Amino acid sequence: MGVYLLDYGAGNVRSLVNAVNKLGYEIKHVESPQDLLKAEKLIFPGVGAFGAAMVRLHTTGYDKALKEYIESGRPFMGICVGMQCLFEGSDESPNVKGLGLIPSTVKKFNPATKSVPHMGWNSAALAQPNSGLAELNHDGDEDTRYYFVHSFAVPASKAIQDWTFSTTTYGDETFVSAVRKGNVFATQFHPEKSGWAGLKVLRSFLSYNPQGNGLANSTQPHADASSIIPKDHLTRRIIACLDVRANDKGDLVVTKGDQYDVRERATEGADVRNLGKPVELARRYFEQGADEITFLNITAFRDIPLHDLPMLEVLKRTSESVFVPLTIGGGIRDLTNPDGTVIPALQVAGEYFRSGADKVSIGSDAVYAAEQYYASGRQLTGQTAIEQIARVYGAQAVVISVDPRRVYVDSPQDAPTHHVIPTKFPGPNGEQYCWYQCTVKGGREGRDLDVYQLVTACEALGAGEVLLNCMDKDGTNSGYDLELVADVKRAVKIPVIASSGAGCVEHFGEVFNQTGVEAALAAGIFHREEVPIEQVKSYLKKEGFDVRGMGTGL
Repeated sequence: MGVYLLDYGAGNVRSLVNAVNKLGYEIKHVESPQDLLKAEKLIFPGVGAFGAAMVRLHTTGYDKALKEYIESGRPFMGICVGMQCLFEGSDESPNVKGLGLIPSTVKKFNPATKSVPHMGWNSAALAQPNSGLAELNHDGDEDTRYYFVHSFAVPASKAIQDWTFSTTTYGDETFVSAVRKGNVFATQFHPEKSGWAGLKVLRSFLSYNPQGNGLANSTQPHADASSIIPKDHLTRRIIACLDVRANDKGDLVVTKGDQYDVRERATEGADVRNLGKPVELARRYFEQGADEITFLNITAFRDIPLHDLPMLEVLKRTSESVFVPLTIGGGIRDLTNPDGTVIPALQVAGEYFRSGADKVSIGSDAVYAAEQYYASGRQLTGQTAIEQIARVYGAQAVVISVDPRRVYVDSPQDAPTHHVIPTKFPGPNGEQYCWYQCTVKGGREGRDLDVYQLVTACEALGAGEVLLNCMDKDGTNSGYDLELVADVKRAVKIPVIASSGAGCVEHFGEVFNQTGVEAALAAGIFHREEVPIEQVKSYLKKEGFDVRGMGTGL
């Protein structure tokens, strides 16, 4: 079958190719507008900004070719920005026209009432019955959550009810999460990142046998989408984190340290603690219901060219069997190849995206970027890695990883340049206040910058998510630092992931209840199988939280 993929050059399409292959189909890349003449089915995934995608289509001639393809009646599937391009335009890029197929405009979510981007697993309420080109909601409510990651969406309205296939509610806004009419089907969510439920959506499109002649062939009854107001079913995400390091033999292993010490014993000659192989562990966590997988590369690999970095191969292999979002952290900065060639951070990130990553996590360089931001009088230069990656791939692709430690003070006046908060846990000398010092170089060096200053600066620079660690809590199994997490959650409007300290299922409930964060991450307790992911999900569900089920496979 002539299934083709239109990739305009941004983001992770490897996972989509792997998902199609997993379903038993081959897919070919479109290399010129003329290739669309050969396609029997076409998938158009989009990542990043609406304007960048449409400019690319306009300058390459794909815009006209796409319209001609759709008018021919052959099946078309758009994903994320690939769906948004079907509309007349977007507030994200007001001066750039869309394909104009659907008479509406893409709008930005209201950040005054919720975190933006909308990031995570949410439900889709059908506005048309399932049949034909694509199907949603296969296994019941719990197991049919789909993965969304976007700041802009199309508001549900009666004016486009003949196009609206499903709607989703985020906070106080209901938007179109899928469109379907005639031979056209598109989703705002990412089916290739939506686990088994998403793979079934892809399978329904790939197995569809087209009949009729294009858009005019649409006889399904349509509900008024603006009157369908489903509940916001955005789930709390449970993320498995894998610290990956080369051991003394040069093999990549998943490790976990006590206060960042990853060797078995504090004696000379002890090898790196080995808790498993990264690809195998990631697959296990996907099958157990992890909502995302995060790889943190804690080996520098300084003398290896970019294209030979071992973590690229880890991502490629993982994305063959893991169909949830993958984040890679460590080394997302300007690199120098052994031949002296300087590789910009944007290019480094692009290599990881093409290898299967959906997000990159920036640690030390985020601290340096924040310091530059304040030194310049809060000016955006466009030169930081955060700004450049967010501009090309979207804010949702940039995570900042924060490694802070507590500094106790007697009063706020003792740290006048920092964000000081009261604490219920006094310091060693009875101090009632503290601030959180940012660190770099894996926690080895402290900086004169606090967490509040860091996260607000990085949000202004364009980051889309905060991975909030805590050096004082790492490896303690005593629970998350709720004071730190709650303070950061209040400081920013982007999603926050709580990390460091989880030791039992109750700790996950505490951090969600008391701070309102969108996600919680753990590592050692999952690796050692002390607290299985399924147990965490069962507990949260019992406590009344929306969580995604494991799914039932294909």
